[in-house]
Amino acid sequence: MSTRWSEIDRMLKTINLLRTGIDGLSSDFDRSYRWNAGWAGEASTPKTNIYDLGGKFEVRAEVPGFSKEDLSVKVQGNYLELSGTRKTEPPQGYSIHRNERNTLSFTRSFTLPADIDAERVEAALQNGILRLSLAKSAAATPRQIPIG
Repeated sequence: MSTRWSEIDRMLKTINLLRTGIDGLSSDFDRSYRWNAGWAGEASTPKTNIYDLGGKFEVRAEVPGFSKEDLSVKVQGNYLELSGTRKTEPPQGYSIHRNERNTLSFTRSFTLPADIDAERVEAALQNGILRLSLAKSAAATPRQIPIG
């Protein structure tokens, strides 16, 4: 009797292995069905690069599908906060046939190594990339002091 159970157990393990292999193949062909297909594994936050250009910082954040009205940028001292909400609503009079782009909200905050002059911050959105130019405050910019 124990032989029969071991055969059934072996058969079930083989079926599970086959199912795992098939699931792996299907995810390679259509990645849009995987969980977190947008910003996978990053808790729904855009990928962001921050560059120090001496007198200013430049920030580039990937925000595909967001309009400038959907985004918010806040600066205080050396603290930068980016947030946004993308809503997906069908056009008036239409019904949804397939919906893979869900409503998405994010908030990211960064502590920069120097204070920012909030009056000289520039922001632009082009091709799904949010670009910020953050001028360092006068107190944070190093100055050469002549020796007299």
